[in-house]
Amino acid sequence: MKEIIFDFDGTIADSFDVVLTASNRLATEFGYPAVRPEDAKQLQNLTSREILRRSGVSLLKLPFLLRRLRLELNREICRLEPIPGIKEVLQDLKQAGNQLGIVTSNSQENVIAFLNAQNMNDLFGFVGSGLTLFGKDRIIRRILRQQNLDPAIAIYVGDETRDIEAARKIGIRVISVSWGFNSSEILAAHRPDFLIDHPAELLEVMMRA
Repeated sequence: MKEIIFDFDGTIADSFDVVLTASNRLATEFGYPAVRPEDAKQLQNLTSREILRRSGVSLLKLPFLLRRLRLELNREICRLEPIPGIKEVLQDLKQAGNQLGIVTSNSQENVIAFLNAQNMNDLFGFVGSGLTLFGKDRIIRRILRQQNLDPAIAIYVGDETRDIEAARKIGIRVISVSWGFNSSEILAAHRPDFLIDHPAELLEVMMRA
């Protein structure tokens, strides 16, 4: 049995286009340049810190931007679909006796609305959320404590370099997925424990992890 903690956006929910559109709607208000669709691919080769530096958004404004982005995503939650194949894999992992949960910088309300809409709410034992871009390790650490999870058998699954950084800070293993935001090249450069390209590979990795 494993205790598997998943990121949400880009890992479970296919939200890249929705997040990009919502971010562009807020560009003028928060003083950063909108991203053209043809330039979006370049962002996937950058870390979150590099994107933030390029945007020029100050750290003081960041919590307000994240809060507004959450509200924008709440209006679009009905449009989101699961990553193709992920629902079936999650069902298999749950049936195999693994404990599944979610830790995200999206809001708990948005995640639960998505899970209910997709009939996936029974797959997860908990949903942890925190309004932070770079402090995900603190959220994961809090969830481990609250849920009485054993870090030795916990593993985090995410689609960004910051997910790797967060897992490393608390000493848990991490699986990076290349179907979300960051490219497989930059994920590999950050040396996760595993790097996979399709949800079905999660089942094989869990047998070896």
